[in-house]
Amino acid sequence: MDFILSGVAACGACLFTNPLEVVKTRMQLQGELQSRGSYQVYYRNVFHAFYTIGKVDGLAALQKGLAPGLVYQFFMNGVRLGSYAIIESSGYIHTNGRVSAAKSTVAGSVAGVVGAVMGSPIYLVKTHLQSQATSSIAVGHQYKHQGMIHALRAIYKEHGVIGLWRGSSAAVARVSVGSAAQLSTFSSSKEMVVDFQVFPKDSWLVGLTAGMISSVVVVMAMTPFDVVSTRLYNQPGQLYKGFVDCFSKTLRKEGVVGLYKGLGASYFRLGPHTILSLFFWHELRKMYQQVR
Repeated sequence: MDFILSGVAACGACLFTNPLEVVKTRMQLQGELQSRGSYQVYYRNVFHAFYTIGKVDGLAALQKGLAPGLVYQFFMNGVRLGSYAIIESSGYIHTNGRVSAAKSTVAGSVAGVVGAVMGSPIYLVKTHLQSQATSSIAVGHQYKHQGMIHALRAIYKEHGVIGLWRGSSAAVARVSVGSAAQLSTFSSSKEMVVDFQVFPKDSWLVGLTAGMISSVVVVMAMTPFDVVSTRLYNQPGQLYKGFVDCFSKTLRKEGVVGLYKGLGASYFRLGPHTILSLFFWHELRKMYQQVR
């Protein structure tokens, strides 16, 4: 039940944040391995990207990749949050009745790795679909997939089973770092909010506040890994040899700023998604425990 509740919570958040994921993906691929000022900027900021995509590709394009996005969230976050919930319920992350930062970070990271490996093929397809755009505003390599199933078949046909896990090295790093930051700060923040008696212990505002605190930490820790992950998933052929190669090439060609491309879009996407998914997760678990 922990796995199902976690998956449903993540899907609920995805419905609201998928347009921001489309914007984030496009902004992270813009000017790939090109020095600043040497490429055409189609998306100046989050709001301009929303306007441009809606105007040129149509409003429906802002929900590109929704199907694989929901599948990915259900399975990846179902496994990730479900695993963490079981670890938390067993008392592992506590030391002398208090949340241990080290233990909760390790638990969050392990749960993230398991979820990332399982969800990697669907995330690959989602990235391909969300990067597809009209030629006048296209960034990154353009695939010609007609949907999730068509994309999975095309990738399998060209690269085999192993090809479905292309870019997974970055996904593992991305999700393990993000998961460790997210879940450890969420557990600690919940405890802190309760300790300070800001809200009643069973109030829905406890989970919401903890999610808001966690979202800031997640975005700062995760964005460089997110940029590398997006580029590895979307690369044609062998532009990058792996995670380290992509990270070093981006840093060398575009500087530190390149690793934080789309930071605004990342926060607008990861921030609400973190807040909503953790809030829904917290409330669904609380409701289930009350009726069990």
